[in-house]
Amino acid sequence: MPWKFIPGAFAVVFLLAGCAGGASNISDSGSAMPSASTESRNGDTCDADLAESAVGKKVSPDLIEQYRKAAHAKQARALRPHDVITMEYNPQRLNLKVDDQDIVVSVNCS
Repeated sequence: MPWKFIPGAFAVVFLLAGCAGGASNISDSGSAMPSASTESRNGDTCDADLAESAVGKKVSPDLIEQYRKAAHAKQARALRPHDVITMEYNPQRLNLKVDDQDIVVSVNCS
């Protein structure tokens, strides 16, 4: 009879082990991720500051590609009001947020 409780006991041990605190990858500065400026220098992310001049312009495929290259991004997209978009963080993607008239109102990387 005691043998039927052993699988349950192992399950509890493994669940508790998963909840135990392990080594943290947070550096002494309190930040787990490198700063955007560090990533930009390493080529790991786009630099939205280089695409700020797109604000006020009408979005087009050519404009998106021009500012993707300018920001050193691997991907770019226009985000229109009420668009359904993915929310995963991608530091290599340039987002051009546009209004109802397709005028760029802001840029960011994610």
